[in-house]
Amino acid sequence: MNDGVEKNLATIILAAGKGTRMRSDMAKVLHPVCEKPMVYYPVECARRVGSEKIVLVVGYQSDMVRQSLDGDDLIFVDQLEQLGTGHAVLQAREILQHFEGTILILCGDVPLLLPSTVGSFVESHRAHRAAVTVLTTCLEDPSGYGRVIKKDDDSVVRIVEDRDATEEEKRINEINSGIYCVERAFLFNAVARIGKGNAQGEYYLTDILEIAFSMNYTAKSFILDDPREVMGINTVEDLEKANRIMEERRGRNFLAKENPKL
Repeated sequence: MNDGVEKNLATIILAAGKGTRMRSDMAKVLHPVCEKPMVYYPVECARRVGSEKIVLVVGYQSDMVRQSLDGDDLIFVDQLEQLGTGHAVLQAREILQHFEGTILILCGDVPLLLPSTVGSFVESHRAHRAAVTVLTTCLEDPSGYGRVIKKDDDSVVRIVEDRDATEEEKRINEINSGIYCVERAFLFNAVARIGKGNAQGEYYLTDILEIAFSMNYTAKSFILDDPREVMGINTVEDLEKANRIMEERRGRNFLAKENPKL
């Protein structure tokens, strides 16, 4: 099975956080899912869909994260201050300044996302000729997640974080996964415009959707049927659940079909 997409694809993987809720001194992305550090899986996913460049944004225990991964195709950049996801992506600007094409943004703490899903996601982004597409899913209980605000034509107006949402916005059940496809020419221009006038005082990458809308660019969402694929690992309980799901997949020989390396 080949889930590769057209050329001119680069990937940024956000892997700088400590993960304080893991109750461990180990960087969050180094915690194992089926004997491999969880960051291994988004790296392999990026390879599987044909990324020309794979940039990992690292911070906490950056040397250990580097040592946990093999491959001359990996480029590491440091996020010395943890100022939010928008700031993290900005660290890759110099590395990708001469790249022309689509940039896939993955999270180092989301190990269950499948290459076939990502391939379809990138294809949808390109088919709509979007400046930015966000991977979303719908939850019965969306509390705690950023909500996707849309127009009647299904284009995305903005993403509002749960803590910043109105009561009406909190009733929306389509949520942001933190995974994006963005055209490089738009991405770094937009990220440079992000402010931090929010409850956390951070530079939210989610703001690029609202920036796209304000600039009359196309912003879309790609809705994923199975929310488990975009489950972020934030606690020990999440880690245990991810291990169970991965073991179930292996038991069904599921991942062998998706990617022999996983």
